[in-house]
Amino acid sequence: MTAGRNFDKDTLLETQRRMLRIRLFDERASKMVKRGYIPGTVHTSIGQEAQVVGACMALAKGDHMTGNHRSHGHPIGMGSPLGPLMAELVGKATGVCQGKGGSLHLADYSVGSLGESGITGSAIPIAVGAALSAQVLGENRVSICFFGDGTANQGVLYESMNLASAFKLPIIFLCENNFYALSTPSHTVTGGRIVDRASGFGMPGVLVETGQSVMDVYDAVANAADRARREGKDVTVVGISGSLPLALKAAEHLAEQDIDAEVIDPRTLVPLDTKTIIESVKRTGRLVIAEPAHRTCGAAAEIAALVAEKAQPYLKAPIIRVTALDMQIPFSPSLEKLMYPTAETIADAIKKVCGRTEY
Repeated sequence: MTAGRNFDKDTLLETQRRMLRIRLFDERASKMVKRGYIPGTVHTSIGQEAQVVGACMALAKGDHMTGNHRSHGHPIGMGSPLGPLMAELVGKATGVCQGKGGSLHLADYSVGSLGESGITGSAIPIAVGAALSAQVLGENRVSICFFGDGTANQGVLYESMNLASAFKLPIIFLCENNFYALSTPSHTVTGGRIVDRASGFGMPGVLVETGQSVMDVYDAVANAADRARREGKDVTVVGISGSLPLALKAAEHLAEQDIDAEVIDPRTLVPLDTKTIIESVKRTGRLVIAEPAHRTCGAAAEIAALVAEKAQPYLKAPIIRVTALDMQIPFSPSLEKLMYPTAETIADAIKKVCGRTEY
């Protein structure tokens, strides 16, 4: 894809403007440290403006971002005004954090910047939490976390990637590889290619060789955001309790067959997030409900009834429930397994409701 190549004139100008703002801001901050106007030290984004702005411009309004210890540029890339940021660096009450954070703890919620930290990798779980929040609330938001090649060897990154993969969270992990972990050459402490580590968590890993090209970075992040933000257009699948990972597995498998499923985890039955389910069904026109409980008088039956009441005109096909059998659970593990929904039975139901197989 070449999304970045299709920028209009105004967007190109804004992209250039943000890169210049980062460079000029950090040059001034460096001078102010030397003159004693900023206490402590600062870590600048000089030389990394293109990848910061390219990534941030690829996000949508309402998306979230976390930075790292070298993060003056990230809120600027998100569109944060310079005055409150500089006020924060000098400790003024008019700063984005009322002067309580300083250089290493900038946060501007108005543009989706959730903060940064001098502790290596500490902001990554915050981005994962924001992505989990978006998933639970049914909001079409993506999170992005920036980290360096030094952080690529921290355990917190892989715990976060594992959780994001297991829960299918809408998050982008972006490594700013400048080949140095502060003063340590990364090749002396890093085994293999950092980008290849994504595959261990079932994630696509993309290497942007030209990190100084704002357009190349934009394209890579825009494509990643599209994958993370992906809404199903063919069918809504509600996965209840233990059926959720099975529904996700079925949806992932059927995506290879051009069936686009939106999987919803209701999390709680009381209160039930009826709004998210109804809005999804209005978009897709089809509904499959998977629940590892008896078919009669179960949560799946209740959700099916609610959708039939509130969204019946939007339905293109009958609602299908994939549930346990209405019988006593047998003692034998092999027989017990036959009672409950599987990824295969959920996939079969999705194909039926989409007209790929007969009822």
